[in-house]
Amino acid sequence: MESRTSVSRFTFASSLCLLGFHLSGTVTEPATASEPEVTHKVAISFDRCKITSVTCGCGNRDIFYCAHVVALSLYRIRKPEQVKLRLPISETLFQMNRDQLQKLVQYLITAHHTEVLPTAQKLADEILSSNSEINQVHGAPDPTAGASIDDDNCWHLDEDQVREQVKQFLSQGGYYGSGKQLNSMFAKVREMLRMRDSNGARMLTLITEQFMADPRLSLWRQQGTGMTDKCRQLWDELGALWVCVVLNPHCKSEEKSGWLKQLKKWGDMDVCPLEDGNYGSELPNITNALPQSNLAQGLHERARLLYLTAPLFRPLLSSPLSTVTIAHRCRPRRTVFSRAVEACDLHWQDSHLQRIISSDYYMSPSYQREGESLLFNPQGLPLWLDHVPTACARVDALRSHGYTREALRLAVAIINTLRLQQQRQMDIYKHQKKELLQRNVTSTTNLEGWVGHPLDPIGCLFITLTETCRMDDDNSMDTGEGDPRPPVYHHVPVWGCPDVGESYLTLALEVALMGMGQQRIMPEGLYAQDKVCRNEEQIVSKLQELDLDDLLVQTLRKQAVQLLEGTPPAARRRLAHVLDETGLGEVIHRESVPMHTFAKYLFSALLPHDADLAYKVALRAMRLPVLESSAGSGDVGHPHHGISIVPSRYPRWFTLGHLESQQCELASTMLTAAKGDMLRLRTVLDAIQKNIHSSSLIFKLAQDAFKIATPADSPPDITLLNVALELGLQVMRMTLSTLNWRRREMVRWLVTCATEVGLRALVSILQSWYTLFTPTEATSIVAATVMSHNTILRLSLDYPQREELASCARTLALQCAMKDPQNCALSALTLCEKDHIAFETAYQIVIDAASTGMTYSQLFTIARYMEHRGYPLRSFKLASLAMTHLNLAYNQDTHPAINDVLWACALSHSLGKNELAAIIPLVVKSVHCATVLSDILRRCTMTAPGLAGIPGRRNSGKLMSTDKAPLRQLLDATISAYINTTHSRLTHISPRHYGEFIEFLSKARETFLLAQDGHIQFAQFIDNLKQIYKGKKKLMMLVRERFG
Repeated sequence: MESRTSVSRFTFASSLCLLGFHLSGTVTEPATASEPEVTHKVAISFDRCKITSVTCGCGNRDIFYCAHVVALSLYRIRKPEQVKLRLPISETLFQMNRDQLQKLVQYLITAHHTEVLPTAQKLADEILSSNSEINQVHGAPDPTAGASIDDDNCWHLDEDQVREQVKQFLSQGGYYGSGKQLNSMFAKVREMLRMRDSNGARMLTLITEQFMADPRLSLWRQQGTGMTDKCRQLWDELGALWVCVVLNPHCKSEEKSGWLKQLKKWGDMDVCPLEDGNYGSELPNITNALPQSNLAQGLHERARLLYLTAPLFRPLLSSPLSTVTIAHRCRPRRTVFSRAVEACDLHWQDSHLQRIISSDYYMSPSYQREGESLLFNPQGLPLWLDHVPTACARVDALRSHGYTREALRLAVAIINTLRLQQQRQMDIYKHQKKELLQRNVTSTTNLEGWVGHPLDPIGCLFITLTETCRMDDDNSMDTGEGDPRPPVYHHVPVWGCPDVGESYLTLALEVALMGMGQQRIMPEGLYAQDKVCRNEEQIVSKLQELDLDDLLVQTLRKQAVQLLEGTPPAARRRLAHVLDETGLGEVIHRESVPMHTFAKYLFSALLPHDADLAYKVALRAMRLPVLESSAGSGDVGHPHHGISIVPSRYPRWFTLGHLESQQCELASTMLTAAKGDMLRLRTVLDAIQKNIHSSSLIFKLAQDAFKIATPADSPPDITLLNVALELGLQVMRMTLSTLNWRRREMVRWLVTCATEVGLRALVSILQSWYTLFTPTEATSIVAATVMSHNTILRLSLDYPQREELASCARTLALQCAMKDPQNCALSALTLCEKDHIAFETAYQIVIDAASTGMTYSQLFTIARYMEHRGYPLRSFKLASLAMTHLNLAYNQDTHPAINDVLWACALSHSLGKNELAAIIPLVVKSVHCATVLSDILRRCTMTAPGLAGIPGRRNSGKLMSTDKAPLRQLLDATISAYINTTHSRLTHISPRHYGEFIEFLSKARETFLLAQDGHIQFAQFIDNLKQIYKGKKKLMMLVRERFG
């Protein structure tokens, strides 16, 4: 519809001309609101149904044809009667005589003399010269006649424009949608390969050249930094495309040789990215897992040898090395092109392989189905024994080059091989038992996993199988409005399969489950590990697109059971140190990739059909052995099992945080599903407590459970609430002695959760506070929140219940005050206000701790609280104790405790002369700052003491004299402080502080004058200064000007 609309937009001149294999004409683009009508001259050459060259006057440069070229081509296809077909120009010229030819040439030159005249003269000169090169060749070229039958023909490709666009996109560094544009170019290459267009390899070569010329490669190498994740994914796709290209089943040997030479050249360059992005990582060469032979008998012998010397079908699952030692075998540097280089050694001449891909009904004769055979399974269906990623690369190559049926046949053979391996799992242990027990060695799991593999074998098989089941209707098309709708699949029976219930869709699901459930070692390096996680999510996303009907559910259940069983129980009891081949088996390697993401999908998919199996899978997958001190990873309720070939090394799992979050999501999914089922909730809770080691993640689970248990529109679920509370209590215990920036939030949440559970939960956390909270948290947050008015109203407590809760809170408060009086005393006093005995006990705790463990700041705070509560004498006592801990130097006139000192003196003055007389010696001893002492002295002389009105006391109402006790002592101390401070300041005074110093002396004079002979003392003080500091002439001049 869109192409028809595009053609109808344009108008075509009646002079459209089709000369042989050359179409030319003018295309007029209609005027728009902003642009006038434009006419373009278009010329198109074609050969054997391919456009081989194009020119257009529009000037647009792109790797795709412009709209005018497309419009003219479609016009010729749809309206051939409107375009007059003429013979190639050479045929027309052949029919003309000399006069006609001369007239044609002269008219042509006249019509285009400014363009062709120089060329015409040059050609004339060459023709008239008998020795010219043009006269050495018979005939002349004809652009309208087409190419020779022996000439190569390919679609037109503007190579310069390809280079320019790739260079431009790379320069943008993945921004502005350039990554999407490059992926679009890769998709164009795949489209060309599928159409068997030779330009596919040409275009990929041009793209690769620009990738290798990217200046960032040298920069990253020099700086020792990795490339960006987006860039890394583009390089991966580039390498995978080259594998597809070189595995073209019908490419010529000289083509493959040329590609191999170019790939090796790129791979030898220093800047060529490494396959796993991790320098120094050592993995075996895995592509050439098996040598190839044209003889089926040779395959028989190789398979039998592998069968006898290694676990059955182990080459299908891992590297060609059947066992791997701790010190991995070194290998050459592997680049993103290494697999393509290795793939150049593969061929398609194996007779068994040829029969597999060429027929849907290739089976072994029924009389040959007895005994062992690795060419066919017991049902007679063909197998393909090869390294799995390599075999899948063949499938991808067949599919990519347009051989869809052949790709399906090979994919089915690979899956039948994997099925047989699963069925004969027990035979592995029977054949290995004796050797393993004698050598006392550990069978290792798969070093090279299928999920996250550079060749994406599982994704390749899944797409190949599901493509043929996809219903291409309007519901699954991209409408251009938001995200495309998910595809719709239907069952397509497997051609030639005797099982009528089997379809390509069930095979796709089965192989995806096999691949995801494969036990494999976590690869080294950040990028390789991140790729495993990303590939897992991609496969799960594809699986979620499947609408699970009865057939698919049956496949799902069968695979889930097989993945769980792993090693047969009897064999496992005999060989406790042998590992399962599945990641969901009971015994796994300590560093195997966790199954959380996969298990979450299985759980959600199985739950509506087989809840017991769903929970069994999810609970088994909850483990994360790499975090265990020993590699424990058994099922819930069973002893932990696990093996680590490097027990002393803690592996560098860069994606550990992501894996733990996936573990948490799996647990949260189970909690949600188990709501209301006490037995399942208890089982899930046990799994969480055993396997999750992050307090933050357990806290998240607790929050999730609480949220699910307390919906806004229905009553809370008490069973799930109790689970949330128990998880919260575990978090409190885990973080009690560690630093956690969310600790305060966790404590507040726990109190909220306990409140929702009820009175007994609150009483429990109050009584066992020392195992959950610090004393400060227990008093300032927990007890204070529990005793708040909102909590009482939320629980609708009666009087006895309120008293029980208050009693627990008071007991907690006193215990905390005894343990940490510095931080909890004030909170304890506050919580015990309504109980006289408890309040007195708390006060005594403060008094006992005041002389040893409390600071003046804490004591002043409690003293102020006591005054506010109406205990002025107790306040005075605490203030006096605080003064004994204080030491205020002469230059600390902005000390934060000054306000407390002034308040304490004001309190003492208000209580009476006795209290003032008691505190002044403490002030004199603790405070050496002259300005603070003078401020206290001034305040004490302004009003009469005893204005607080303590019952039973009589106050005279007279102002106190500075000549008598107790103010005399304070006055002397203040004068002495001024004198000492003056000398201290003069020791290192600078001229810019002279003015400030003169003001300081003015304040000192005010204090001196409070004494009867103060003016004499001050005059003597000034004279001493003049004598001692006479060297500071400018300063002393200022002193004489102000004070004489």
